[in-house]
Amino acid sequence: MSYSLGFYRFLDGEPAKPDMDVVRAVLSPCDAAPEKAAEDDTEFWIRAADGSEAEVFVFDSGIGVERPQAGDVWKIIIELADRLGAAIVIPDGTLLCRKPWRAMLSSSRRSPSKSLRGSRGPSALR
Repeated sequence: MSYSLGFYRFLDGEPAKPDMDVVRAVLSPCDAAPEKAAEDDTEFWIRAADGSEAEVFVFDSGIGVERPQAGDVWKIIIELADRLGAAIVIPDGTLLCRKPWRAMLSSSRRSPSKSLRGSRGPSALR
């Protein structure tokens, strides 16, 4: 069983496409296979300096992070979410985001204890 995270960004309460310039700026320096990189890539295999890795997939509705290993790859993942202004949904459905970003969510999802168990994708965050 793999571990995965979902990143979702919102503008005016609606799901927004991830900014690919930001995604590339954060992920390109830690690309584990730079020889395979193409300008229009939406799939990334990243490796931190300590050797920890993760796979990152960019979709119109958000970003998926698959199999992040223990280590410094988490710093890269957190930097990506922070620079995108994205909320993170962890496997148990819990939404993690900075307090100011909570205003972008629907009122039913703003509660700090609100879980998204059983919900999938950005529509669950409205």
